[in-house]
Amino acid sequence: MTQPEGPPVLDAIASAPAPGRGGVLDKGRQFLRKHGKRLWWLHSVYALGLGATVVTFAQKGFDHARWLAISLSLTWLLVVLFFRVFGSGARQEKVEFAHARVRLRFFAMTYALKNLYQGMLFFLLPFYWKSTTLGDVNSWFIGLLAACALLSTLDIVFDRILMKWRVLASLFHGVTLFGCLNLVIPALFPDTPTRTSLLCAAGITVVFFWTLHVPWRALRKKWVIALFFASLAAGTTGIYFVRRGIPPVPMHVPYASVGPQLLKDGRLSMEVKTLHASVIHELICVTDVVVPGGHGDKLHHVWRKDGGEVERWGEETTRAQGGPNGIVRLRSTLQKRDLPANLAGSWSVDVETEDGQLVGRATFRVVD
Repeated sequence: MTQPEGPPVLDAIASAPAPGRGGVLDKGRQFLRKHGKRLWWLHSVYALGLGATVVTFAQKGFDHARWLAISLSLTWLLVVLFFRVFGSGARQEKVEFAHARVRLRFFAMTYALKNLYQGMLFFLLPFYWKSTTLGDVNSWFIGLLAACALLSTLDIVFDRILMKWRVLASLFHGVTLFGCLNLVIPALFPDTPTRTSLLCAAGITVVFFWTLHVPWRALRKKWVIALFFASLAAGTTGIYFVRRGIPPVPMHVPYASVGPQLLKDGRLSMEVKTLHASVIHELICVTDVVVPGGHGDKLHHVWRKDGGEVERWGEETTRAQGGPNGIVRLRSTLQKRDLPANLAGSWSVDVETEDGQLVGRATFRVVD
Protein backbone atom coordinates (compact mmCIF):
# COMPACT_ATOMS: atom_id res chain seq x y z
CA MET A 1 0.00 0.00 0.00
CA THR A 2 1.29 3.45 -0.83
CA GLN A 3 1.57 6.12 1.82
CA PRO A 4 -0.30 9.39 1.34
CA GLU A 5 1.90 12.25 0.19
CA GLY A 6 0.72 14.91 2.58
CA PRO A 7 0.33 14.97 6.36
CA PRO A 8 -2.50 12.58 7.30
CA VAL A 9 -4.43 15.09 9.36
CA LEU A 10 -4.61 17.46 6.39
CA ASP A 11 -5.46 14.55 4.11
CA ALA A 12 -8.30 13.69 6.45
CA ILE A 13 -9.65 17.22 6.21
CA ALA A 14 -9.14 17.24 2.46
CA SER A 15 -11.03 13.95 2.00
CA ALA A 16 -13.91 14.77 4.34
CA PRO A 17 -17.32 14.57 2.60
CA ALA A 18 -18.67 17.88 1.33
CA PRO A 19 -22.32 18.89 1.07
CA GLY A 20 -21.84 19.99 -2.55
CA ARG A 21 -19.32 20.14 -5.38
CA GLY A 22 -17.25 23.11 -6.50
CA GLY A 23 -16.79 26.40 -4.78
CA VAL A 24 -14.40 27.46 -2.06
CA LEU A 25 -14.41 24.11 -0.21
CA ASP A 26 -13.17 22.15 -3.23
CA LYS A 27 -10.44 24.69 -3.92
CA GLY A 28 -9.40 24.50 -0.28
CA ARG A 29 -9.16 20.72 -0.42
CA GLN A 30 -7.08 20.87 -3.61
CA PHE A 31 -4.73 23.35 -1.92
CA LEU A 32 -4.31 21.05 1.10
CA ARG A 33 -3.55 18.05 -1.11
CA LYS A 34 -0.91 20.00 -3.01
CA HIS A 35 0.76 21.93 -0.18
CA GLY A 36 -0.20 19.91 2.90
CA LYS A 37 3.29 18.69 3.74
CA ARG A 38 4.80 22.19 3.44
CA LEU A 39 2.09 23.59 5.68
CA TRP A 40 2.76 20.92 8.28
CA TRP A 41 6.49 21.69 8.37
CA LEU A 42 5.61 25.38 8.59
CA HIS A 43 3.50 24.54 11.63
CA SER A 44 6.57 22.88 13.17
CA VAL A 45 8.46 26.18 12.84
CA TYR A 46 5.53 27.92 14.53
CA ALA A 47 5.60 25.34 17.35
CA LEU A 48 9.32 25.94 17.86
CA GLY A 49 8.68 29.68 18.16
CA LEU A 50 5.88 28.98 20.64
CA GLY A 51 8.32 26.88 22.66
CA ALA A 52 10.73 29.82 22.79
CA THR A 53 7.88 31.90 24.23
CA VAL A 54 7.35 29.29 26.94
CA VAL A 55 11.06 29.46 27.81
CA THR A 56 10.69 33.21 28.30
CA PHE A 57 7.63 32.66 30.49
CA ALA A 58 9.54 30.14 32.64
CA GLN A 59 12.10 32.84 33.45
CA LYS A 60 9.45 34.68 35.47
CA GLY A 61 9.74 32.35 38.41
CA PHE A 62 9.70 28.95 40.01
CA ASP A 63 6.17 29.41 41.40
CA HIS A 64 4.64 28.49 38.03
CA ALA A 65 6.22 25.02 38.19
CA ARG A 66 3.36 23.59 40.25
CA TRP A 67 1.07 23.97 37.23
CA LEU A 68 3.12 21.27 35.51
CA ALA A 69 1.31 18.76 37.72
CA ILE A 70 -1.92 19.42 35.80
CA SER A 71 -0.21 19.06 32.41
CA LEU A 72 1.45 15.84 33.56
CA SER A 73 -1.86 14.34 34.67
CA LEU A 74 -3.62 15.23 31.41
CA THR A 75 -0.76 13.92 29.28
CA TRP A 76 -0.57 10.66 31.23
CA LEU A 77 -4.29 10.04 30.73
CA LEU A 78 -4.16 11.00 27.04
CA VAL A 79 -1.20 8.73 26.28
CA VAL A 80 -2.83 5.73 27.95
CA LEU A 81 -6.17 6.45 26.23
CA PHE A 82 -4.46 6.99 22.88
CA PHE A 83 -2.84 3.55 22.78
CA ARG A 84 -5.90 1.86 24.24
CA VAL A 85 -7.99 3.27 21.35
CA PHE A 86 -5.58 3.17 18.40
CA GLY A 87 -3.06 0.52 19.39
CA SER A 88 0.59 0.39 18.36
CA GLY A 89 2.67 -0.52 15.33
CA ALA A 90 0.90 -2.44 12.56
CA ARG A 91 -2.52 -1.91 14.08
CA GLN A 92 -2.02 1.84 14.04
CA GLU A 93 -1.04 1.82 10.35
CA LYS A 94 -4.67 1.15 9.47
CA VAL A 95 -5.63 4.58 10.80
CA GLU A 96 -4.13 6.31 7.76
CA PHE A 97 -6.56 4.45 5.53
CA ALA A 98 -9.55 4.60 7.85
CA HIS A 99 -12.58 6.88 7.55
CA ALA A 100 -11.82 10.62 7.65
CA ARG A 101 -13.53 10.97 11.04
CA VAL A 102 -11.25 8.32 12.56
CA ARG A 103 -8.17 10.07 11.22
CA LEU A 104 -9.38 13.44 12.50
CA ARG A 105 -9.91 11.96 15.96
CA PHE A 106 -6.47 10.34 15.83
CA PHE A 107 -4.63 13.55 14.94
CA ALA A 108 -6.73 15.67 17.28
CA MET A 109 -5.35 13.54 20.13
CA THR A 110 -1.76 13.73 18.87
CA TYR A 111 -2.12 17.50 18.41
CA ALA A 112 -3.28 17.87 22.01
CA LEU A 113 -0.38 15.71 23.21
CA LYS A 114 2.16 17.73 21.22
CA ASN A 115 0.96 20.98 22.74
CA LEU A 116 1.12 19.56 26.26
CA TYR A 117 4.62 18.17 25.70
CA GLN A 118 5.86 21.40 24.17
CA GLY A 119 4.59 23.42 27.11
CA MET A 120 6.19 21.12 29.68
CA LEU A 121 9.53 20.50 27.97
CA PHE A 122 10.23 24.09 27.00
CA PHE A 123 9.25 25.18 30.51
CA LEU A 124 11.83 22.76 31.95
CA LEU A 125 14.76 23.86 29.81
CA PRO A 126 15.74 27.12 31.58
CA PHE A 127 15.58 25.47 35.03
CA TYR A 128 17.76 22.54 34.01
CA TRP A 129 20.09 24.82 32.08
CA LYS A 130 20.79 26.92 35.19
CA SER A 131 21.32 23.80 37.33
CA THR A 132 23.67 22.14 34.83
CA THR A 133 27.44 22.50 35.17
CA LEU A 134 28.78 22.45 31.61
CA GLY A 135 31.62 19.98 31.17
CA ASP A 136 30.38 17.81 34.02
CA VAL A 137 28.63 14.45 33.71
CA ASN A 138 25.24 16.07 34.43
CA SER A 139 25.40 17.97 31.10
CA TRP A 140 23.88 15.04 29.17
CA PHE A 141 20.45 15.44 30.75
CA ILE A 142 19.84 18.97 29.46
CA GLY A 143 20.78 17.67 25.99
CA LEU A 144 18.22 14.87 26.32
CA LEU A 145 15.47 17.30 27.35
CA ALA A 146 16.36 19.68 24.51
CA ALA A 147 16.16 16.81 22.01
CA CYS A 148 12.74 15.81 23.35
CA ALA A 149 11.55 19.42 23.16
CA LEU A 150 12.66 19.62 19.52
CA LEU A 151 10.95 16.32 18.67
CA SER A 152 7.70 17.61 20.15
CA THR A 153 7.68 20.41 17.54
CA LEU A 154 8.27 18.13 14.52
CA ASP A 155 4.69 17.20 13.71
CA ILE A 156 5.33 14.58 11.05
CA VAL A 157 8.03 12.81 13.11
CA PHE A 158 5.88 12.95 16.23
CA ASP A 159 2.74 11.58 14.53
CA ARG A 160 4.23 8.98 12.20
CA ILE A 161 7.13 7.64 14.28
CA LEU A 162 7.06 8.63 17.94
CA MET A 163 3.37 8.03 18.59
CA LYS A 164 3.20 5.02 16.29
CA TRP A 165 5.11 2.71 18.63
CA ARG A 166 4.14 2.25 22.25
CA VAL A 167 7.75 1.70 23.38
CA LEU A 168 9.02 4.93 21.80
CA ALA A 169 6.08 6.91 23.17
CA SER A 170 6.59 5.49 26.66
CA LEU A 171 10.31 6.35 26.64
CA PHE A 172 9.55 9.89 25.47
CA HIS A 173 6.85 10.36 28.08
CA GLY A 174 9.01 8.75 30.77
CA VAL A 175 11.81 11.28 30.20
CA THR A 176 9.32 14.16 30.28
CA LEU A 177 7.58 12.81 33.37
CA PHE A 178 10.82 12.25 35.27
CA GLY A 179 12.19 15.68 34.33
CA CYS A 180 8.96 17.45 35.34
CA LEU A 181 8.57 15.66 38.66
CA ASN A 182 12.03 16.72 39.80
CA LEU A 183 10.76 20.28 39.48
CA VAL A 184 7.13 19.77 40.55
CA ILE A 185 7.82 17.93 43.82
CA PRO A 186 9.86 20.73 45.48
CA ALA A 187 7.34 23.25 44.11
CA LEU A 188 4.45 21.44 45.80
CA PHE A 189 6.40 20.32 48.88
CA PRO A 190 9.06 22.90 49.80
CA ASP A 191 12.25 21.83 51.59
CA THR A 192 12.17 18.40 49.94
CA PRO A 193 15.73 17.04 49.51
CA THR A 194 16.79 16.40 45.92
CA ARG A 195 17.37 12.75 46.82
CA THR A 196 13.71 12.38 47.79
CA SER A 197 12.56 14.14 44.60
CA LEU A 198 14.72 11.86 42.47
CA LEU A 199 13.47 8.65 44.09
CA CYS A 200 9.81 9.73 43.96
CA ALA A 201 10.15 10.81 40.31
CA ALA A 202 11.77 7.49 39.39
CA GLY A 203 9.08 5.51 41.21
CA ILE A 204 6.20 7.38 39.56
CA THR A 205 7.85 6.95 36.15
CA VAL A 206 7.98 3.17 36.69
CA VAL A 207 4.28 3.20 37.59
CA PHE A 208 3.55 5.05 34.32
CA PHE A 209 5.32 2.35 32.29
CA TRP A 210 3.14 -0.27 33.92
CA THR A 211 -0.10 1.62 33.25
CA LEU A 212 0.83 1.93 29.57
CA HIS A 213 2.13 -1.58 28.91
CA VAL A 214 0.31 -3.86 31.36
CA PRO A 215 -3.50 -4.19 31.60
CA TRP A 216 -4.98 -3.81 35.07
CA ARG A 217 -6.43 -7.33 35.04
CA ALA A 218 -2.88 -8.72 34.91
CA LEU A 219 -2.27 -7.39 38.44
CA ARG A 220 -4.48 -10.16 39.80
CA LYS A 221 -1.55 -12.55 39.34
CA LYS A 222 0.92 -12.72 42.19
CA TRP A 223 3.98 -13.04 39.96
CA VAL A 224 2.98 -9.84 38.11
CA ILE A 225 2.69 -7.96 41.40
CA ALA A 226 6.10 -9.31 42.44
CA LEU A 227 7.57 -8.17 39.12
CA PHE A 228 6.00 -4.73 39.58
CA PHE A 229 7.64 -4.20 42.98
CA ALA A 230 10.93 -5.58 41.66
CA SER A 231 10.89 -3.08 38.77
CA LEU A 232 9.96 -0.29 41.20
CA ALA A 233 12.94 -1.16 43.42
CA ALA A 234 15.24 -1.44 40.40
CA GLY A 235 14.12 1.91 38.99
CA THR A 236 14.57 3.88 42.20
CA THR A 237 17.85 2.15 43.07
CA GLY A 238 19.23 2.74 39.58
CA ILE A 239 18.40 6.44 39.68
CA TYR A 240 20.04 6.76 43.09
CA PHE A 241 23.31 5.33 41.79
CA VAL A 242 23.34 7.64 38.74
CA ARG A 243 22.18 10.71 40.68
CA ARG A 244 25.50 12.46 39.99
CA GLY A 245 24.42 12.73 36.36
CA ILE A 246 21.11 14.52 37.11
CA PRO A 247 21.14 18.31 37.70
CA PRO A 248 19.73 19.15 41.17
CA VAL A 249 16.86 21.36 40.01
CA PRO A 250 15.67 23.87 41.02
CA MET A 251 18.90 24.79 42.86
CA HIS A 252 21.56 26.69 40.95
CA VAL A 253 24.66 28.81 41.57
CA PRO A 254 24.48 32.32 40.05
CA TYR A 255 27.73 33.43 41.72
CA ALA A 256 30.89 31.47 42.55
CA SER A 257 34.38 32.88 42.87
CA VAL A 258 37.72 32.53 44.66
CA GLY A 259 40.00 35.23 46.04
CA PRO A 260 42.82 35.84 48.53
CA GLN A 261 41.01 38.24 50.86
CA LEU A 262 37.56 38.87 52.34
CA LEU A 263 35.81 42.20 52.97
CA LYS A 264 33.87 42.94 56.17
CA ASP A 265 30.52 42.46 54.42
CA GLY A 266 31.45 38.89 53.40
CA ARG A 267 32.32 39.64 49.80
CA LEU A 268 35.68 38.95 48.21
CA SER A 269 38.04 41.90 47.85
CA MET A 270 39.05 40.54 44.44
CA GLU A 271 37.98 37.65 42.25
CA VAL A 272 40.75 35.73 40.53
CA LYS A 273 40.95 33.24 37.70
CA THR A 274 44.74 32.94 37.62
CA LEU A 275 47.27 33.71 40.37
CA HIS A 276 50.90 33.00 41.17
CA ALA A 277 51.74 30.46 43.85
CA SER A 278 54.10 32.88 45.65
CA VAL A 279 51.30 35.30 46.61
CA ILE A 280 49.02 32.67 48.14
CA HIS A 281 48.68 32.73 51.93
CA GLU A 282 45.08 31.60 52.00
CA LEU A 283 42.33 30.96 49.48
CA ILE A 284 38.70 31.90 50.08
CA CYS A 285 35.71 30.72 48.07
CA VAL A 286 32.29 32.38 48.20
CA THR A 287 29.26 30.92 46.43
CA ASP A 288 25.62 31.96 46.36
CA VAL A 289 23.15 29.11 45.91
CA VAL A 290 19.57 29.91 44.87
CA VAL A 291 17.15 27.50 46.59
CA PRO A 292 13.64 28.40 45.31
CA GLY A 293 12.25 25.03 46.41
CA GLY A 294 13.39 25.53 49.98
CA HIS A 295 16.53 24.57 51.79
CA GLY A 296 16.06 20.80 51.98
CA ASP A 297 19.66 19.81 51.24
CA LYS A 298 22.87 20.19 53.19
CA LEU A 299 25.49 21.69 50.91
CA HIS A 300 29.25 21.31 50.86
CA HIS A 301 32.29 23.01 49.40
CA VAL A 302 34.71 20.48 47.88
CA TRP A 303 38.15 21.85 46.96
CA ARG A 304 39.90 19.95 44.18
CA LYS A 305 43.27 20.28 42.44
CA ASP A 306 43.67 18.61 39.04
CA GLY A 307 40.55 16.56 39.80
CA GLY A 308 41.78 15.23 43.16
CA GLU A 309 40.02 16.18 46.39
CA VAL A 310 42.01 18.47 48.70
CA GLU A 311 39.46 19.53 51.34
CA ARG A 312 35.75 19.16 52.05
CA TRP A 313 33.82 21.73 54.06
CA GLY A 314 30.41 20.97 55.57
CA GLU A 315 27.67 23.58 55.45
CA GLU A 316 27.58 23.97 59.23
CA THR A 317 30.95 25.75 59.05
CA THR A 318 30.57 27.53 55.71
CA ARG A 319 27.13 29.10 55.66
CA ALA A 320 27.34 32.88 55.85
CA GLN A 321 24.75 35.08 57.49
CA GLY A 322 22.53 37.75 55.98
CA GLY A 323 21.87 36.32 52.51
CA PRO A 324 18.69 37.28 50.66
CA ASN A 325 15.61 35.08 50.99
CA GLY A 326 15.92 32.00 48.85
CA ILE A 327 19.72 32.27 48.67
CA VAL A 328 22.27 30.38 50.75
CA ARG A 329 25.78 31.85 50.84
CA LEU A 330 28.58 29.37 51.42
CA ARG A 331 32.10 30.39 52.35
CA SER A 332 35.19 28.26 52.93
CA THR A 333 38.87 29.03 53.46
CA LEU A 334 42.05 27.06 52.84
CA GLN A 335 44.96 28.23 54.99
CA LYS A 336 48.57 27.97 53.86
CA ARG A 337 49.11 24.97 56.12
CA ASP A 338 46.21 23.13 54.48
CA LEU A 339 47.50 23.63 50.96
CA PRO A 340 49.58 21.01 49.12
CA ALA A 341 53.29 21.63 48.59
CA ASN A 342 52.86 21.98 44.83
CA LEU A 343 50.13 24.55 44.23
CA ALA A 344 50.45 24.87 40.46
CA GLY A 345 47.57 23.34 38.50
CA SER A 346 43.87 23.59 37.75
CA TRP A 347 41.70 24.13 40.83
CA SER A 348 37.96 23.99 41.38
CA VAL A 349 35.57 24.42 44.27
CA ASP A 350 32.40 22.38 43.81
CA VAL A 351 29.10 23.04 45.55
CA GLU A 352 27.64 19.59 46.18
CA THR A 353 24.61 18.22 47.97
CA GLU A 354 25.08 15.71 50.75
CA ASP A 355 24.36 12.96 48.21
CA GLY A 356 27.02 14.15 45.77
CA GLN A 357 24.94 16.02 43.19
CA LEU A 358 26.87 18.92 41.69
CA VAL A 359 25.07 22.26 42.06
CA GLY A 360 27.75 24.59 40.69
CA ARG A 361 31.48 25.21 40.46
CA ALA A 362 34.13 27.92 40.79
CA THR A 363 37.34 27.39 38.82
CA PHE A 364 40.75 29.03 38.87
CA ARG A 365 44.38 28.26 38.01
CA VAL A 366 47.61 28.56 40.02
CA VAL A 367 50.87 29.02 38.15
CA ASP A 368 54.53 28.94 39.28
